[in-house]
Amino acid sequence: MEQLFQRYVHAGALSRDPDALAALFTPDGILEAPLVSPAGPYPHRLEGRDAIRAGMAAWYARPAVPTPAVDLARSRYVLHATADPDVFIAEIDTAFTGAGGMSLVQIFRVRDGQIAHLRDYFTL
Repeated sequence: MEQLFQRYVHAGALSRDPDALAALFTPDGILEAPLVSPAGPYPHRLEGRDAIRAGMAAWYARPAVPTPAVDLARSRYVLHATADPDVFIAEIDTAFTGAGGMSLVQIFRVRDGQIAHLRDYFTL
């Protein structure tokens, strides 16, 4: 749980590497942001590694609004185990360099050590 979460944070929030991020998912994995508008710039639902790689690469490359860097020293998270050994919940308070931050909840469903389904609850 902890190791997979740390690898996810590094690939997504820190290095912004769509290949490394997609590699954390099962071949049929799903990355979903239910609270984000399907018409918005952030992917609402991506199914499969190729779609996750392409969708997140487009998000990372967008020129519209630069995403502030994550301030690891001020960011906090708690991982919660559930009754289902293949599911864990991440409760996150992300701080950005300079000012500002974001609170979010992520629900991870894991299969064979990889993310099978990630529901990322946040708003832009």
